[in-house]
Amino acid sequence: MLDSKIPSGPLAQKWDKHRFDLKLVNPANKRKFKVIVVGSGLAGASAAATLSELGYKVQCFCYQDSPRRAHSIAAQGGINAAKNYQNDGDSVRRLFYDTIKGGDFRAREANVYRLAQVSTNIIDQCVAQGVPFAREYGGHLANRSFGGAQVSRTFYARGQTGQQLLLGAYQALSKQIAKGAVQMFSRTEMLELVLVNGHAKGIIVRDLTSGKISRHSADAVVLATGGYGNAFYLSTNAVGCNVTATYRAFKKGALFANPCYTQIHPTCIPVNGDHQSKLTLMSESLRNDGRVWVPIKAGDHRPASQIPEGERDYFLERKYPSFGNLAPRDISSRAAKEVCDEGRGVGPGGLGVYLDFSDAIRRDGEDAIRARYGNLFQMYEKIAGENAYQTPMRIYPAVHYTMGGLWVDYNLMSNIPGLFVIGEANFSDHGANRLGASALMQGLADGYFVLPYTIGNYFATTAKSCPAESSQEFSQAEIQVNERLRKLISINGSRTVRSFHREVGQLIWDKCGMARSKAGLEDALRRIPAIRAEFWENVKVTGEPEGINKTLEHAGRVADFLEFGELMCLDALERDESCGGHFRTEHQTPDGEAKRNDDQFSHVSAWGFSGNLAKPNLEKEPLIYEEVTMSQRSYK
Repeated sequence: MLDSKIPSGPLAQKWDKHRFDLKLVNPANKRKFKVIVVGSGLAGASAAATLSELGYKVQCFCYQDSPRRAHSIAAQGGINAAKNYQNDGDSVRRLFYDTIKGGDFRAREANVYRLAQVSTNIIDQCVAQGVPFAREYGGHLANRSFGGAQVSRTFYARGQTGQQLLLGAYQALSKQIAKGAVQMFSRTEMLELVLVNGHAKGIIVRDLTSGKISRHSADAVVLATGGYGNAFYLSTNAVGCNVTATYRAFKKGALFANPCYTQIHPTCIPVNGDHQSKLTLMSESLRNDGRVWVPIKAGDHRPASQIPEGERDYFLERKYPSFGNLAPRDISSRAAKEVCDEGRGVGPGGLGVYLDFSDAIRRDGEDAIRARYGNLFQMYEKIAGENAYQTPMRIYPAVHYTMGGLWVDYNLMSNIPGLFVIGEANFSDHGANRLGASALMQGLADGYFVLPYTIGNYFATTAKSCPAESSQEFSQAEIQVNERLRKLISINGSRTVRSFHREVGQLIWDKCGMARSKAGLEDALRRIPAIRAEFWENVKVTGEPEGINKTLEHAGRVADFLEFGELMCLDALERDESCGGHFRTEHQTPDGEAKRNDDQFSHVSAWGFSGNLAKPNLEKEPLIYEEVTMSQRSYK
């Protein structure tokens, strides 16, 4: 049975009560415990800095050349918090409800309420660190709106919010590195999790510069390694983002929850050729002032300036008058796909819709729009070669974020004792669809304000054990890593790693992307094993394990995607309903919205590795709502 360890008592008091009930480690004893943190984005950097500030010895690992290059830097539009600075009716409870509703009632209620509570502390923390949030004329912090909310609660730093928040966490981490409290390992990739007596006690890593394999032991391991969106090959994720750390944990017994829950972001620069290795996000904040439209008539290929107002379909405003262009991401993405499927898309291939700022420029002036979004317009012009002040942006949905992740309890610990999972790497807060500006909120909440409390309870209630790196468990894990690397090198086939990644990614996008069906998922489950079998027989990995070998790095990650993609499709097939970003075409309302089946699927699907890729074990955590009444989600 899955024990989520949700505390008793009224929802608004659970976290305060739980913090008091948690056992503590006194300051002197904290120095005796060592923690490994894998990942240095917002979740990892904030956790490593905070844990070391408390006195724990910390080792932090990232595959980038610097912690400040973690993918959190790419987030653009903002971070939510229930400060109600606009005095427009926001509250902790409203943020909680919007997040639960946005996730289509498939998130754990207690975790989401805690996230809303902690959100107010995050802004104070970041302001104290010097994060340059936008401010009103009088000096107060500014807010703007994001999808799925009717209040302005999103704090931002132009279109660079992720970068500025990461710099704040990075400076806190750098201070601890300089003190010697954090030992930082850059250009280092985790390739295996080590268990000792059933507890997570270390990792095996590869130095991406020298190729050296090394062992690292600790009293606990924290995974803050982000999501698995690159399983689709093309996504808004950095090219190096991968599933390896969490998938290695899965194969050691950690449960993987809701892997089919992936978020398609509606506001991305469209694909423009086979040469691309990633896609580019255009912040959801642009939809505050940009209006989304397509021609009313199919096959209308006139330039936007030549299509009169009466021949334009502002389809989000038409279909969702209450929220308009700020409808949630899953709904907006499907609406864009629908009009493109009708032949009304714009741009090359017809896979695009317009995001038009002409009304806002006439209303507020170009200087005002430039002040709000200038760097985003610059980025669009560099990539698309078009001036969005003069002609509408062209956008289309793309894979962006993953709501699934390793299963964790209320303490953010997986079912493997001593293995904590934070940020996007866990499943706990977003249900079947994440509202915009909530990812940064969760990463910092977990790292700054949740994990530092809960990890102490594990240490206080578990016999101390930081095993020797020469132990049998570490030796066996290192042997497995070396055998896997040698096997990849030895195949010496004729197909590139990238060709396999593109093939399986396109298949997953077609069959398990914005729309899924029973027939399509069954087809994917037939074809993925064949692609995987050919990979292990015909992939060409050049070079040697020693030294820099980007092809070997990529091959290891794609090997995991080839297994994990099957798990995604299996989960999507098993969940015979539509909810949020998981849209099964067989289950939709008469007007084309997601139709849930609460009687059979109001649960978390947590998959466990059985040794057989085709038949993992399924465990279910019931989702019980004490404060929320589940209803058909409507943004009309």
